[in-house]
Amino acid sequence: MNKKRIKKALVSVYHKDKLDIIIQKLHAEGVEFISTGGTQTFIESLNIPCRAVEDLTGYPSILGGRVKTLHPKVFGGILTRRALDADQQQIEAYDIPEIDLVIVDLYPFEATVAAGADEADIIEKIDIGGISLIRAAAKNFSDVVIVASQNQYEPLLNILDESGAETTLEERRWFAREAFAVSSAYDSAIFNYFDQEDESHFRCSENDSKVLRYGENPHQKGVFFGKFEAMFEQLQGKEISYNNLLDIDAAVNLINDFEDITFAILKHNNACGIASRPSLLEAWKDALAGDPVSAFGGVLITNAVVDKATAAEIHKLFFEVIIAPDYDFEALEILSQKQNRIILILKENKLRTRQFRSLLNGVLMQDKDTGVETENDLKVVTAKTPSQQEIDDLLFANKIVKHTKSNAIVLAKNKQMCSSGVGQTSRVDALKQAIAKAADFGFDLNGAVMASDAFFPFPDCVEIAAKAGVSAVIQPGGSIKDQDSVHSCDTNGLSMVTTGIRHFKH
Repeated sequence: MNKKRIKKALVSVYHKDKLDIIIQKLHAEGVEFISTGGTQTFIESLNIPCRAVEDLTGYPSILGGRVKTLHPKVFGGILTRRALDADQQQIEAYDIPEIDLVIVDLYPFEATVAAGADEADIIEKIDIGGISLIRAAAKNFSDVVIVASQNQYEPLLNILDESGAETTLEERRWFAREAFAVSSAYDSAIFNYFDQEDESHFRCSENDSKVLRYGENPHQKGVFFGKFEAMFEQLQGKEISYNNLLDIDAAVNLINDFEDITFAILKHNNACGIASRPSLLEAWKDALAGDPVSAFGGVLITNAVVDKATAAEIHKLFFEVIIAPDYDFEALEILSQKQNRIILILKENKLRTRQFRSLLNGVLMQDKDTGVETENDLKVVTAKTPSQQEIDDLLFANKIVKHTKSNAIVLAKNKQMCSSGVGQTSRVDALKQAIAKAADFGFDLNGAVMASDAFFPFPDCVEIAAKAGVSAVIQPGGSIKDQDSVHSCDTNGLSMVTTGIRHFKH
């Protein structure tokens, strides 16, 4: 187990919450303290003796506090290898005391950037001494314990309660691992501040992790890195899975594009039903009507507070997850009757503006597709101009197709998705799939609109849609054969608008 006893501790922290308990327990174990500035004052306020770093080094804090602990008498005491005679002879020759425990945290760089501080203040929050102490102590984990953030206070307290001031090699190695996680995340944040949007190197760091039951399939390991609880409050339900998270992400991104009261049902990251209505109950019923078969076991999301009447209807369906800004008390009483249902409150909606994925032997990054086209973005390219109702439906359908796997076609009418063709290798197949599904669920497509995530290379989709009753089309445009599709619309009495924005989604 290679147990080591803590005899001397260097403590220098920015945040002092709950530090008093640790200091008192260490003092009770006979541990001596070295500290700086405010931390020294804090320790002495507990009536516990503390040696100033300046007394150890023989140098005062200089350059406005930029240099306090950067000295051989500090770092020698941390880095000395207890089992190496040459090291021991040197620290004895230079009167360097061994330091067995380092408790340190870092200046709040990220918080200072987030607060919108000017660059001079931000630069001053780049920690030098603290990060050096962390790396030194973590490197010498064979002999030294490093506590690099408040998150490690509780594990240290547990050790002090169970074993006193003694630690095992396994425990010290764990603290070292956590310390390097802290230091690497801190350096990544500093780099990203300087890099801005140049993308010269890829650095992303998340300090919170949650091991999932499994990945996409049971034989795959899955881990979520991030602060899920910062975005959501889980009121009840089973443990959230990898696939749940994919659907939740798709659902939140989709609902973000809607301002009217809207309900959406998702399956495998695609909407299988969605409607916008004056009341939530109407929105739910019309969303479910889009594909009541695929809705089974789906993920539900709305941008309105769920009331009792809507909850009573939702309760009739088996589903995995429901997400809403809030729930009436009576609604929760109904929905919570199934204990495994995951019920989430969306607390804040801070999504990343960039996306990345591992690919081949590297990482692929892009800006997120956050654009939402409005009526002002539409260009009428046909002789016939769409009516206001058709324009509203075209914009509605265009929002959905943006979040649907390519090749994608969405058919909609009166702000209700009638059907969609999803993830087909041919746009014609996607349209045929959508028309067939609409027929299966009894939708009359006369007067419906069609949205495509990309341009039509040929007029065949327009011709097929016209025969199904579609009256208006929205697409990005940009094909060298756009005029063929426009001509087909004119011939069949359809209106067409283009946006100039493609919405591929893989």
